[in-house]
Amino acid sequence: MDTAGLQSFITVADCGSFSQAAQQLFLTQSAVSKRIAQLESQLGCRLFDRIGRQVMLTEAGLALLPRARQILLSIEDAERLLGNLSGRIGGRLALATSHHISLHRLPPILKTFVERFPEVELKLQFAASEVAYEGVLKGELELALITLAPQQESRLCARTVWHDRLHYVVAHNHPLARLERPSLTELNRYPAILPGSNTFTHQRVRQQLALQGLEPNLGMSTDYLDTIRMVVSIGLGWSLLPETMIDGQLTRLDIGSEAIVRPLGYIHHRDRTLSNAATELIRLLECGV
Repeated sequence: MDTAGLQSFITVADCGSFSQAAQQLFLTQSAVSKRIAQLESQLGCRLFDRIGRQVMLTEAGLALLPRARQILLSIEDAERLLGNLSGRIGGRLALATSHHISLHRLPPILKTFVERFPEVELKLQFAASEVAYEGVLKGELELALITLAPQQESRLCARTVWHDRLHYVVAHNHPLARLERPSLTELNRYPAILPGSNTFTHQRVRQQLALQGLEPNLGMSTDYLDTIRMVVSIGLGWSLLPETMIDGQLTRLDIGSEAIVRPLGYIHHRDRTLSNAATELIRLLECGV
């Protein structure tokens, strides 16, 4: 087995399509098909069933997939380990970050990083925390800057960098803004503008309301906090937003509950050797440049 064949196999499995895999690999479809055929010949079994336009893994393909990922990750890890010995800070750094962190926390750190280490090829993705989390687990990303989960997967290393204090907010002209200390019951009479149900913010709001026997009165949902801030600022509902995003268009509500703080930080795979570039970025994050 060669790495090119294994990479083609993984890409076809992930895409569920030879043509889409070819596009991702910058190859022709026939070249991808040839690689898969060679791999199947070497292993003596079929890896994919082709039914019409559908491509599905066979039982052998399903068994091979996690091992193929591990083989490629082990090879990459060995190359990274040897490359680190030179002390050079360069090469590719695959990094994902949430939109909120990229807008409100990361710019000065990234600016310093690219100025100090111009030889690093930074592959930056903007992704929801859950997507970035999976990318690190699969080995597609070296680092991710996200809202940290209360309980971390044992295969991951996680470190908090920032503590994001959250506040209930409304527009200045919203009826709730006239109340000195509105209750959660009063809050829930109006529409909530919240991110998706799998996010830290949504879950904390739901938990607090559940203590009062309430279900969230959802108005609309989007994972873009800047969009939520805009919608709240024009009076369409209330939300729970980070302190760093609260401007003169919003009024904070004192509902008498404990302060809500979400941890923001980085994760990386516990079994992966970090590149020199990743180590330097972590150093900047922890120094708070």
